[in-house]
Amino acid sequence: MRLFCRTVSYVTLFASLAAVFVAVTTNGSKRLSFFSLPSSPWTWTPTIATPPSSSFSLPPSSANQSSPPNPKSALYPHFSNPKMQKVVDGLIKDLDAESLKRRGKPRDEKMEKIEASLARARALIREATVNGSQQLPLHDADYIPQGEIYRSPSVFHRSYQLMESLFRIFVYEEGEPPLFHYGPCRDIYSLEGIFLGLIEKNTRFRTYNPDEAHVYFLPFSVVKILEHLFDPISRDKAVLERVIGDYVRIVSTKYPYWNRSLGADHLTLSCHDWGPRATWYVHQLYFTSIRALCNANTSEFFNPRKDVSFPEINLQTGDIAIVTGGLSPSNRTILAFFAGGYHGRIRPALFQHWKNKDSDIQVYEKLPGNLSYHEMMKKSKYCLCPSGHEVASPRIVEAIYAECVPVVISQDYILPFSDVLDWNSFSIQVSVSELPNLKKILMAISEGKHRKLHEAVKQVLRHFMINDPPKRYDVFHMIIHSIWLRRLNVKIYG
Repeated sequence: MRLFCRTVSYVTLFASLAAVFVAVTTNGSKRLSFFSLPSSPWTWTPTIATPPSSSFSLPPSSANQSSPPNPKSALYPHFSNPKMQKVVDGLIKDLDAESLKRRGKPRDEKMEKIEASLARARALIREATVNGSQQLPLHDADYIPQGEIYRSPSVFHRSYQLMESLFRIFVYEEGEPPLFHYGPCRDIYSLEGIFLGLIEKNTRFRTYNPDEAHVYFLPFSVVKILEHLFDPISRDKAVLERVIGDYVRIVSTKYPYWNRSLGADHLTLSCHDWGPRATWYVHQLYFTSIRALCNANTSEFFNPRKDVSFPEINLQTGDIAIVTGGLSPSNRTILAFFAGGYHGRIRPALFQHWKNKDSDIQVYEKLPGNLSYHEMMKKSKYCLCPSGHEVASPRIVEAIYAECVPVVISQDYILPFSDVLDWNSFSIQVSVSELPNLKKILMAISEGKHRKLHEAVKQVLRHFMINDPPKRYDVFHMIIHSIWLRRLNVKIYG
């Protein structure tokens, strides 16, 4: 299986630079009257910034009310940081001003049609939460979600089917590779480029008619912007502000969709550590738009109500078959394994307690040359996945590929696809304070429990696989489904 990845020339690079730095001003088109964002993808109640709940919640009957709730209490949280609060106050002021401008104006019939289709989808998902599989046509040829790895298999199944039949994404065509429509397809940020390549050639979800789209994708690559424009000597981070800010100004001037929703139905995607920082320069991107991020750190204002956590995958070649699979539980002779750099706030504690301390817990800063990293994972019962510089770690997916139970050691991290996947069923989560007792924790897990975890890892593997062309329920479709859920959380009044 070889992965799709676009190739670009320096001719297109110079064309891209010329296009992106064009000075454009916004035209003050009509915007959003109001929208509300809930706490969980399955909850349409306007509460503030809480992680996905452990169970699915029913949207209340008032969710589709014609009179929107108060934006000050429902949309933005209060920040103790004066700079952040000043930005939020400005956004609320914009909402109030746009609401006044919309009064007495004709309603946007195209927008109303889109919202009506989403309202029907919410109602059908609500039925699945009440009636479970009784309401589902269980005739999928490929796969039917079942088992404990899901928070609610029937609700996920219903939502996934609706996504396939309804969801449409418009990709803005402005901009040239390599800064736009292109990204890395190898190494730690690989999913950024792979998603860009796959969505652009997708025929199911991509639409070329923006009036029928539910989401509008801004196809810039933070990795490529920094690779081609960032000066490592001056370290001028404002290059992100110039590129992304000008791009938003271009599309908001040429099209009505950004201004119509204040960016609430717009999508950005980045696996770079600076992905969250990149959106800060356009405050509506940061606070309002759907941000798909590997660095899903709630301490850096990742908001699970509207933002998508997707996995970091360190793809070394175009064929992942060589890193998947592993030994049976009874043949795994290593209790726990980790090899990786000494950086971040968590790994020093791991090394302090376990490096060269115990043969059952093998922790390496640099793996000896006679050992294979992937083979060590395939021989281990548990693979330690501590956060590094940022909360996300590619070792989580590497562990799943090796059918090794991930031991997630992180803080403030929203795990990928946790709105539908129950990570407790196929991983162990350990806090930093528990590291001294790590061996005791793992030894306390019975062989029967480990076999159950191992089987769950094998089952969840399909949701982290990369395929070209994509296959149903793989990582590409799981990212799309997470975006679909966030769009369901937004009501845009025409």
